[in-house]
Amino acid sequence: MPIYHTLGTIPPKRHTVFRKPNGELYAEELVSTEGFSSLYSLVYHCHPPTIVKSLGEPYSVEPKIAREKHLKHTSLIGFNIAPEDDYLQSRKPVLVNSDLHISLAAPRKSMTNYFYKNSQADEVIFIHQGSGTLKTGFGKIRFAYGDYLVVPRGTIYQLEFDDEQNRLFIVESFSPIRSPKRYRNEYGQLMEHSPYCERDIRKPSDLETTDELGDFKVLIKKQGLIYPYTYGTHPFDFVGWDGFHYPWAFSIHDFEPITGRLHQPPPVHQTFEGHNFVICSFVPRKYDYHPLSIPAPYNHSNVDSDEVLYYVDGDFMSRKSVVKGQITLHPGGIPHGPHPGTVEKSIGKQETAELAVMIDPFRPLMLTEDAVKIEDESYHKSWQINVE
Repeated sequence: MPIYHTLGTIPPKRHTVFRKPNGELYAEELVSTEGFSSLYSLVYHCHPPTIVKSLGEPYSVEPKIAREKHLKHTSLIGFNIAPEDDYLQSRKPVLVNSDLHISLAAPRKSMTNYFYKNSQADEVIFIHQGSGTLKTGFGKIRFAYGDYLVVPRGTIYQLEFDDEQNRLFIVESFSPIRSPKRYRNEYGQLMEHSPYCERDIRKPSDLETTDELGDFKVLIKKQGLIYPYTYGTHPFDFVGWDGFHYPWAFSIHDFEPITGRLHQPPPVHQTFEGHNFVICSFVPRKYDYHPLSIPAPYNHSNVDSDEVLYYVDGDFMSRKSVVKGQITLHPGGIPHGPHPGTVEKSIGKQETAELAVMIDPFRPLMLTEDAVKIEDESYHKSWQINVE
């Protein structure tokens, strides 16, 4: 959600002399997207951000595909991903295509001996369990249960966790993450009918300039490889910055649901969009209020898209035996709908306390080797009823 923001000290005009107290120049850096045609920020460093001391051998973190083509309703038990100490090693891609990668992570330790930069994708990190601080040169953002952390590509960051109990649901988008276009006016402002507004956006604060020389390890992801760089200056040496390109946070608990007399379709839950996919938030809300309404969703066929639902918390009226951290994948090409008995059971209900993140990609998703390890292989039979 691009909003102009600035922290620290910056000169009155761009691209002009800006000196340190000792008379040396600060190093100006333009961080731009889509060439010079889209969002950007101007950053002022204590030292040039180009001082590379060494470059290690790159290594692959490309997802290993186990099922490229499939037409089966699939469920993954996300909390079966085992916790690991290291943040990057804990990230396990489970569903991928050429537009986005969906990963699960259960890191126990904070990032202390290296920094990370994803140069190929914007990241949306949903905090299912845990709390802590996202640290970047742009400033700090506190996070907790239910937060979406939106980290634009090219941002060097560290995650500092408050304890070892952390569960993350991560989307890597190979296109920019934005708020839905239909909720923005021609000036980019969120309109009155949007389910969230600028007041809900949490921007970086507490800029701390770290003016240090030494050996600073930055792991940079590009085209499925991690490149180990060692820089001679601390990545968080920003003395000031301004612009529209920076990390931000939004809590799923601040999403205001859109309801109606009859069942509302999934687009009313849309929270973010990328190229060829959307991210939606299902939150506690009042049910439909027509006297004959059926709150449970109707059967529907995914003709043009897959559907991914990540269950966070609460009771889901359309599903049986749902557990926290479960992922369901309903591929395009076959119908799906509420489990037997749940439609009748939903009639007359007044509200739901469900909490979930949904992703609709418009290119088919592939399952990775990490995904099939946590698959509930009987899920596609869960709609069966006794038929003579």
